[in-house]
Amino acid sequence: MQKITPFLWFNDQAEEAANLYTSLFRDSKITKIARYPEGSPGPAGKVMTVEFELFGQQFTALNGGPSFNFTEAVSFMVNCDSQEEIDKYWETLLQGGSAQQCGWLKDRYGLSWQITPTIMGQLMTDKDKAKTERVMQAMMKMVKLDIATLKAAYEGAA
Repeated sequence: MQKITPFLWFNDQAEEAANLYTSLFRDSKITKIARYPEGSPGPAGKVMTVEFELFGQQFTALNGGPSFNFTEAVSFMVNCDSQEEIDKYWETLLQGGSAQQCGWLKDRYGLSWQITPTIMGQLMTDKDKAKTERVMQAMMKMVKLDIATLKAAYEGAA
């Protein structure tokens, strides 16, 4: 069992969200569903929590009602090895959500995601400040990140 598990508060879409996330990311699965018992704060028999794994990382989703909403203060960064991977995650998570600047999006549940190329760390930490500045300027103009454009900026070809 991992020591720290992200715990996500949904209004009433915990199972729906867990199904979406586990269908999108490989090596993912729902591991347990708990239902509200009689005499609890939720309707008896309705899904209370859903435990699931994404790439081996454990998560718990709660149907806790409308008291709290997600904000950009917490997001999940997905490291992508290819533009095809970026496109796949971006298009699926964006359905019913909203695109934001620099590879960020909010999914239909309001959860924030950063769909980022794995190479970004290398591009942004080069000792040549001119390269990192060009990459930053290119990224700031993007909504969905484009690996070829970021690499071109890094090389000074953009």
